[in-house]
Amino acid sequence: MRKYLLFVLLLTMALSACAQNKKTKSAAKEKVNEDMELKNNPHLQAATFGAGCFWCSEAQFQTLEGVVKVESGFSGGTVPNPSYEDVCTGTTGHAEVIEVTYDTTKISYDELLQAFWVSHDPTQLNRQGNDVGTQYRSVIFYHNQEQKEKAEYYKKKLQESGAWSKPIVTEIAPFKVFYKAEDYHQNYYNQNGNEPYCHYVIQPKLEKFKKVFADHLKKQ
Repeated sequence: MRKYLLFVLLLTMALSACAQNKKTKSAAKEKVNEDMELKNNPHLQAATFGAGCFWCSEAQFQTLEGVVKVESGFSGGTVPNPSYEDVCTGTTGHAEVIEVTYDTTKISYDELLQAFWVSHDPTQLNRQGNDVGTQYRSVIFYHNQEQKEKAEYYKKKLQESGAWSKPIVTEIAPFKVFYKAEDYHQNYYNQNGNEPYCHYVIQPKLEKFKKVFADHLKKQ
């Protein structure tokens, strides 16, 4: 009887492992197909922004019409393949960022820049609210010369406009590499909307953002 029960247990474990392996392979295949589709679409481009906690930025940019995909991760550091815990030490040089894939026929880089500056306080150096450290710095990582010129132009215009009483400290730097954060960071607000941080920090920012960009939001 014991041998039979042991056999059933081992068989169940083997079937479960097989199913999980198939699920993992299927997810990986879907990811490759999605990346290929995005790469082959001439209307899709990438933009990379750091505006404090990437959970907040991700939730905001996901609402914009023309934004196809938003991924949370890290850029601008010196340590390859950093973990979230590594970046949180403030010693890797990375900033928490979002990589935005957008459809240029529906939304422009100019509009994304507008959303970027509205989404956070660009006068706070190496922090956003209670999130403190170089990993929370305000930064634009440009992917080409056009993005660089537009980022610098609008930063200058905003500074001259007096929209903020303090200097804008947003860093503008060339994009080098994006490291995607762990899975549990992706789509964070939509997956964890009832968590205290989402309720008390992200939600108020998101509501304010939606009011400003009411004409640019995705149709529900």
